Amino acid sequence: MFYRVTVYTWVIVFALIVSPCTTIAQSSTPTAGQIWKEPVTGMEFVWVPGGCYEMGCGNWTSDCYRDEKPVHEVCVDGFWMGKTEVTQGQWKQIMGNNPAKFQKGDNYPVEYAIWAEIEKFIKKLSSSTTGAYKFRLPTEAEWEYACRSGGKPEKYAGGSDLDQVAWYIGNSNSSTHAVATKAPNGLGLFDMNGNVHEWCADIDNGTAYRTHKRNIPLSREQGGLSKVYRSGSWNSKPKFARCAARSYELAIGHSWAGTAYRKNDLGFRLVRDE
Repeated sequence: MFYRVTVYTWVIVFALIVSPCTTIAQSSTPTAGQIWKEPVTGMEFVWVPGGCYEMGCGNWTSDCYRDEKPVHEVCVDGFWMGKTEVTQGQWKQIMGNNPAKFQKGDNYPVEYAIWAEIEKFIKKLSSSTTGAYKFRLPTEAEWEYACRSGGKPEKYAGGSDLDQVAWYIGNSNSSTHAVATKAPNGLGLFDMNGNVHEWCADIDNGTAYRTHKRNIPLSREQGGLSKVYRSGSWNSKPKFARCAARSYELAIGHSWAGTAYRKNDLGFRLVRDE
């Protein structure tokens, strides 16, 4: 009898130990579209599962430009991407000011911030969580993969209907709009084609699509002054709002540059750096 009680006791103890571990293991791998909320500002991030895709302007789209070719296969790891562009309310909570030109509400995307200010925002947001989480700008490869709902052959984020998913020159009334007021793409990401352009981590080196590594490509040579930004904006024609469209802007300040790199149609969204 004593033996049986002892055996049963150890079985129960073992089950209690193993069961929570199993639950944790099962929940440690996010699912596509799963939401994670940053604890300080409440900024929401969407899980984008990793994979390989054909990056560039292929036969699923049109209006191709030279710098969007050649189409080439790249692979990215899974990552948490901002559900929306960073808003003015989130910026004010971290920075205490608001550089935006269109100051119509906290839910509008922040714009008109220079690169150095964005870097400072990212650093302060990361430190505000006592080092538990780090954040960064997405790479071009990550951005396009996320825009196309996980690398699908989509012209715009979620399909071929720009009016459904984006604020652009045809419907914006020459202004930004509150984020997440258009339809999301297949992953639940909003405003990937319009509202404001979005900075990426890559520099403009003129040869990116011919020299990209297959796995997790990033063009980031030292000394590059021009940075890549993606997406269309409230001021974009449809051909510049495609998922494949790429643009560049001076990001590093110099005395001769003035404030040419402040733009009221250029903002950003973040990736949580694991």
